[in-house]
Amino acid sequence: MYYIGIDLGTSSLKALLVDRDGKIIKEAAESYPVRYPKEGWSEQDPADWLVAAERVLDALTQGIKREIGGISFGGQMHGLVLLDANDEVIRPCILWNDGRTQKQTDYLNGVIGKEKLSRLTANIAFAGFTAPKILWVKENEPENFRKISKIMLPKDYLAYMLTGVHSTDYSDASGTLLLDVKNKRWSDEMLEICGVKKEWLPALYESDDVIGKVREKYGMPNAVVTAGAGDNAAAAIGTGTVKDGDCNISLGTSGTVFIAGDRFSVDGKNALHAFAHATGKWHLMGCILSAASCNKWWTEDILQSKDYDAAEGSREKPGKNSVYFLPYLMGERSPHNDVNARGCFIGMRPDTTRADMSLAVLEGVAFALKDCVEVAASNGIKVKSTKICGGGARSALWKKIIANVLNVEVISPETEQGPSYGAAILAMVGNGEYPDVETACAKLVKPLESVLPDAETASLYAERYASFKKLYPALKDFFNGK
Repeated sequence: MYYIGIDLGTSSLKALLVDRDGKIIKEAAESYPVRYPKEGWSEQDPADWLVAAERVLDALTQGIKREIGGISFGGQMHGLVLLDANDEVIRPCILWNDGRTQKQTDYLNGVIGKEKLSRLTANIAFAGFTAPKILWVKENEPENFRKISKIMLPKDYLAYMLTGVHSTDYSDASGTLLLDVKNKRWSDEMLEICGVKKEWLPALYESDDVIGKVREKYGMPNAVVTAGAGDNAAAAIGTGTVKDGDCNISLGTSGTVFIAGDRFSVDGKNALHAFAHATGKWHLMGCILSAASCNKWWTEDILQSKDYDAAEGSREKPGKNSVYFLPYLMGERSPHNDVNARGCFIGMRPDTTRADMSLAVLEGVAFALKDCVEVAASNGIKVKSTKICGGGARSALWKKIIANVLNVEVISPETEQGPSYGAAILAMVGNGEYPDVETACAKLVKPLESVLPDAETASLYAERYASFKKLYPALKDFFNGK
């Protein structure tokens, strides 16, 4: 039997075909646009995802459709997909990095109250979460709100189109601000606060639970579909981040620090998200909204180049760069929770080079990730090493910078496609190839290489990070127009 893992990303859908031993047989990908109808808005048409998924599935399964044993998903989180009574999409999906919901986020945090939200859902409101988006639609598009029959998350829309089943998993549902994460059930009180009917919400599953079989029209009669996971939980499976205290950093469009835990816990200041893990356990996660997307913006949009290694030419060695970069191109989530934060270069001189600024971009993202690690440390969680995945993890220099900024070993697994490989593992477990996720990861996920920090460079970066930490507080009022 073969298995397919689908990663529904922000810019493209990527998928892997693997055998029962985890060997990658074939890969396929399809891109689609992100639309920005207004400043700070970010939307996609779910129909584009379905077209991409069908093309990718067709490419991967030619000649072996009857040998496909299972399909699962990792998907961009928090997006609001609204379906009417005919299961037709009502409006474009409002994405995870959309910043239009500041008013609704302030209402939830300020009027309903952070303490109550944390008690009900283990989290506070962030602009990217699903609940503020629902309130925004209710207040600004009442005609669309009245049409709602189902509320879906992005990957779950694809799962529905493949199976006819409305489902979600606990890891993805954790980011809606509608789930009682500790008790793994929809929060009746949050539904009431947001004006959401319970029947609008999909059934809840563990990530490796089978939700149904692939519809007959796709010609895969033996393929089951498992619920899948939010992209970061799926990436954690794909990198083997499954044991208590394990850490994974994802350098995709956004950046995350994902720390697995055997027990449910909440960061005292709610700067980190307390979510369910695809293992059936828990995790804490810090999310920065712009990571590899910063390097893409700087290299392609500003420099009009495809030279992603431009930082290699910096005359300044890592740890000695005089230029700082704040990576808040889409605002920031962890730990600042500020949709108005913006990207900045600081510290240029007449002799500053393009390569110095390119290096600053990589360093700025690493410093922002360290902000999240520092919050974990304040909660008694010491990150001793970390796995790494995502497009940015292909950069040897970036991995070296992260190792020295965090002062930990950075481990690259053999398979760099974290979410799609993790989804394939979930499909295998769902079809009975392995008894559970941890057993599957122990057999299938193997380290490829590691980067160790250098004591001298790590010390230099510790000094630079101390300066970096002062920049956002100094600029916060400016960002917010005060």
